[in-house]
Amino acid sequence: MKVSKLASNLIGSEIIKIGNEVNDLKAKGAQISNLTIGDLNSNIYPIPSELKQGIEKAYKNNLTNYPPANGLQSLRTSVSNDLKKRWNLDYSANDILITAGSRPLIYAVFKTIVDEGDKVIYPIPSWNNNHYAYLTSANAVEVQTQESNNFLPTADDLRPHLEGSVLLCLCSPLNPTGTMFTKEQLSEICELVLEENKRRGADEKPLYLMYDQIYAMLTFGADHYNPVSLFPEMKDYTIYVDGTSKCFAATGVRVGWGFGPSLVIDKMKALLTHVGAWAPKPEQEAVAEFLTDDSAVDTFLEDYKQKLNTSLKELHTGIQDLKTKGFAVESISPMGALYLTIKLDYLGKTTPDGKVLADSTDLVFYLINNAGMALVPFSAFGNDKSVPWFRASVGGCSLEDIKDCLPKLEQALDNLK
Repeated sequence: MKVSKLASNLIGSEIIKIGNEVNDLKAKGAQISNLTIGDLNSNIYPIPSELKQGIEKAYKNNLTNYPPANGLQSLRTSVSNDLKKRWNLDYSANDILITAGSRPLIYAVFKTIVDEGDKVIYPIPSWNNNHYAYLTSANAVEVQTQESNNFLPTADDLRPHLEGSVLLCLCSPLNPTGTMFTKEQLSEICELVLEENKRRGADEKPLYLMYDQIYAMLTFGADHYNPVSLFPEMKDYTIYVDGTSKCFAATGVRVGWGFGPSLVIDKMKALLTHVGAWAPKPEQEAVAEFLTDDSAVDTFLEDYKQKLNTSLKELHTGIQDLKTKGFAVESISPMGALYLTIKLDYLGKTTPDGKVLADSTDLVFYLINNAGMALVPFSAFGNDKSVPWFRASVGGCSLEDIKDCLPKLEQALDNLK
């Protein structure tokens, strides 16, 4: 039996594969600190109480039929007002598209802009751009980033690849690293995009920028920057991806929003009417109301960010302590999101039972079984399996889980030869 070529060659998620292994072991009684999935344990990080009450009220009021395909007017208006208050961005409700989380938005951006064979540029590591490029038959240009730049692309990294490209995909704070663009870094990239578009003729597609800022409210002492606030003329070329999933610990609530040039957003709306990627109406209604309550939003974010930052710092400190003891490890101080970037330079080492850890996946499964600690290798984000860097997501673990796994990690690494 056969299926389509696209389905036959589609690569499944490495993160889900690792997560399934962890869940199987936990079901058998293993104690594992699951630092893999970019999700939140809702018992540790519940959604805002006001948002929960709003959702319950909407269901009691029987708001259970179809929402408008582009989202409730009330929610799009609330988002428009919030963008103005929070980032000084001027987007009307008509230029905002509501979807079931951010994934449909990213897919719609690719499908709206990219024709088969078109060049799409994205840095590695980065989340899922390789898969969306495959789904749209794009000519994917993967730009390798460096630790020295916190694994974020620089203007110099991107410059050689812009000619003929139709889409540049950026994210800040970045999944998987939790690092962020500085004002200077992002400004230099925006200047490149503007220069490239000035060179293009009227019969050519522009170079668009997809800017994923789903973690923008989760920053720790650093300022979040965005293209249009830095350069108003970027408004013609920038499509934003945003929503509630991470900033309100609401990954399962499934309310995301995109905004950008009217032409692109209108085509995305039309595309998604055939996909049915609507956020549930009760959740839309509740988010619309919650966003108008500045005090509730700020109070929730202050507590939530403090908890996340405490866990990230605990893990970062633990890795740095191992480094001072002579272990071949490193970590980048957390700036935003849920993630800590960790280097475990133990590829090629041999386990106590004589197995050689040939690549990053081997090391991941060794640590699951011997340290009770599950990480995601950068190979899940486009890098080669020879890269000894890993993402640790703290959203699914308690602070105690993180403290408990660090001595086990030390012992497991010490046992490698």
